[in-house]
Amino acid sequence: MFPVTKLKEIAVTLKKDLPALILALKHPRLPAKAKFLLVLTTAYAFSPIDLIPDFIPVLGYLDDLIILPFLMALCIRLIPDEILKECRIAAAEKTVEKRRNLFAGLIIILIWIILFFLIIHGITERIAGQR
Repeated sequence: MFPVTKLKEIAVTLKKDLPALILALKHPRLPAKAKFLLVLTTAYAFSPIDLIPDFIPVLGYLDDLIILPFLMALCIRLIPDEILKECRIAAAEKTVEKRRNLFAGLIIILIWIILFFLIIHGITERIAGQR
């Protein structure tokens, strides 16, 4: 049996590869078998429906711990090395862009929260003034 640290390393690597696998779907030189399996894997990864429902104790999370990493590892083996390397580089670049977008998103969310509280405050003041 694998030691727990080895499983954690594999999980971290696969988690980092998910954006690269999504980018690989759009790659024009991706073989048809790999594309088909990638579509199934990404659909399963983002689907709210699991093969084994999460509310079933222990077994519910086994699909997330076994099936998804297995599918991802199989996809990685089917993708040619040069395509996977290109996609990993592109995914790393997009991660930097996402951090910038995250900051902008947080500012927009902060503005919406302030507006929400100002509207609620105005409504409560109006209600209190009518009494």
